[in-house]
Amino acid sequence: MAGRSSGLPVPVLVTIAVAMAASTGGFFFLQNRRSRPAKPPVLTSEAAAYLAHLQLTDVDMELAENYLKQTVTTITGKITNKGPRTLRLVEVNCVFRDLDGRIALRQPVAIVGRKTGPVATGQTRPFELAFDNIPAGWNQALPDLVISQILFQDSAPGS
Repeated sequence: MAGRSSGLPVPVLVTIAVAMAASTGGFFFLQNRRSRPAKPPVLTSEAAAYLAHLQLTDVDMELAENYLKQTVTTITGKITNKGPRTLRLVEVNCVFRDLDGRIALRQPVAIVGRKTGPVATGQTRPFELAFDNIPAGWNQALPDLVISQILFQDSAPGS
């Protein structure tokens, strides 16, 4: 038995090597996908035409400290749908600026969506947005709220 190796059989070693290579490749692929900035939604011409029917009112901002001693910025307001269609999703870009007016953070958030339910013609719906990730150098002013996406109730998902 002097010529016999006590190691693992070659097929097992090959299988382990292939599995390790695949998992390493998968890890780097997922890391690369996460590090790429997400493409912002495109405001369709149909949605852009509907902007005149939407009204944001009573928009206010409050800063508070949470139990972890982090500053949480909360933006509240109301959205009114004065148009003829029911809204399934309305997303805004909250654009926070630094002291020089440059963009410090652009954060897309839904003010109408799954959590709030649809907003029918003539309805007003309150919204509340909380942020704990605003860079320290921001100007402490109310951010710009720019409607970046609208999906209608009668639209197919993903359209």
